[in-house]
Amino acid sequence: MSQIDNLPPLRSVIETHGIAAKKSLGQNFLLDLNLTAKIARMAGDLKGSDILEIGPGPGGLTRGLLAEGARRVLAIEKDERCIAALEEIAAVYPGQLEVVNGDALEIDVTGRLQAPIRIAANLPYNIGTELLVRWLSPPTWPPFWTSLTLMFQREVAQRIVAMPGDKAYGRLALLAHWRTDARIVMDLPPEAFSPPPKVSSAVVHLTALPAPRYPADPVMLNRVVATAFNQRRKMLRSALKPMGGDVEGHLTAVGIAPTARAEEIGLEQFCALSRSFSEV
Repeated sequence: MSQIDNLPPLRSVIETHGIAAKKSLGQNFLLDLNLTAKIARMAGDLKGSDILEIGPGPGGLTRGLLAEGARRVLAIEKDERCIAALEEIAAVYPGQLEVVNGDALEIDVTGRLQAPIRIAANLPYNIGTELLVRWLSPPTWPPFWTSLTLMFQREVAQRIVAMPGDKAYGRLALLAHWRTDARIVMDLPPEAFSPPPKVSSAVVHLTALPAPRYPADPVMLNRVVATAFNQRRKMLRSALKPMGGDVEGHLTAVGIAPTARAEEIGLEQFCALSRSFSEV
């Protein structure tokens, strides 16, 4: 394995700082710096962009992002054991890496970064989906970021890019397709990680659209979609009963058969349905 910088190999970094991966933090470290550099390239041209990275661990992807020319990286790491290793990277890239020890679910990053902003991360498995939904569901659009390049379990990645009729199609796919172009750009086997997870992983790249594909109130759309897929095997006239009111009337008004199921309905129809509920 060739080095992408003059820093020690990641296995040496982990041994030096005693950073054994913790299951409680959803940690699986990617140690091949050639792979981390490749993931960084999947985020696009990083020159002139600030990068937000969540859960950098010992800094494999961090080093890839900086080596690929990121203007600046803000790395948020909850695990105190990793901070010293990340500070060693910051010393090699003076002024380009800011390390914050804290919980990504609680930290407001918007004041720490300058546009254009890209998010790139091997997300901790236990908070990855929640962070994605937050990034896809701001009250106003476009968001503070221009693109997301994120690693997930393969199953989650498939849920993000799924289309109507797919087994994985659901709320994540609808939220992603409503406001972004989303595609899987890379697959990684378990043996690429230390320790190897039980499942394969994949990198998803999402590019923010200038405006949502169809008009809808984000809060109502999220509510309608979540309710519809909460009981995905039921007909929509039954699954949407918790929404209240004349469910069948709303469905027929936008051209959806009351006997249809959520996995059969496309984004445009869900947006129309959410507008119908909003008008009550």
